[in-house]
Amino acid sequence: MARKSLSPHQTATFVESMECLPVTKIPEGREWTYEIKLDGYRIEVVRTDGGTTLYSRRQNVLNHKFHYIAKALDYLPADTVLDGELVAMGPDGKPNFNLLQNFKSAESHITYYAFDVLMHKGRDLTQVPLSERRALLRSVLKPSDHVALSEVSDRTAAEMLKFVKSHGLEGVISKRSDSVYQPGLRTGLWTKHRINLGQEFVIGGYTPGTHGFDALIVGFYRGRELIYAARVRAGLVPATRRSVFEKIKHLKAAKCPFANLPELSDGRWGAGLTAEKMKECVWLKPEAVAQIAFLEWTGADHLRHTKFVALRDDKDPKGIVRET
Repeated sequence: MARKSLSPHQTATFVESMECLPVTKIPEGREWTYEIKLDGYRIEVVRTDGGTTLYSRRQNVLNHKFHYIAKALDYLPADTVLDGELVAMGPDGKPNFNLLQNFKSAESHITYYAFDVLMHKGRDLTQVPLSERRALLRSVLKPSDHVALSEVSDRTAAEMLKFVKSHGLEGVISKRSDSVYQPGLRTGLWTKHRINLGQEFVIGGYTPGTHGFDALIVGFYRGRELIYAARVRAGLVPATRRSVFEKIKHLKAAKCPFANLPELSDGRWGAGLTAEKMKECVWLKPEAVAQIAFLEWTGADHLRHTKFVALRDDKDPKGIVRET
């Protein structure tokens, strides 16, 4: 089980990721700092006397996939822990999550962007202000072909928003410069504001079809309840359907996991899932996560014009909430 924090002068070990609170407006003020939101895998680097280990936020070891990242960070002193994002850059110079999934052929495009240091030479830094942790990170990190520092912008909130929109980027991460690192928590000391409409959703079922299924049934958590949001068909070519089905078919469940089903009608946009339509559904344990792009939210917590992007095995289903 993941430890909540690191004690001073101990061997480095995995620390739960501090989470960003989704917001509809970027917080402003001198105490706030801004970074570009990168679309990739959240990776924690743990360096011990035994070597360098790359952990996903769900504590899966990813060294076999990204061995060159671990090798590029072997210079770190023992008992050091970094937090950051693993990102693949497309030909347009923007993060490309689909490219990241093809990690075997995309090695030259993949970079680890470090944005925090949680432990250094056995010293616990989680209670040290972010501004001090960043200063130490800058002095420790050695940029290379596969390692970079996630830069903090000196722009104002309005300037940062304009920059991200003009460059077609995903969004803005805001952090209080005096914030301590709060493992596993989403308190609002760190926030994320998405520009594009898209986020992760929990897969709670599917409708049968060729190549395994016709549509994925997805939702998000509100408190402890899983809320139905959409059926997703677009973006699923035959090869993708077969691949996704192989990864979710073992999750088959007897009961519907969504708290707000059945719905009374199809709704204005036809996204509702009534008792009659539910007869066609196959339910799954809510353990798989998919990244979905969409046009907008409706007033009934439904999505319009959805498109499947990718499965996200680095995300905890229980942490998936509505972000906009």
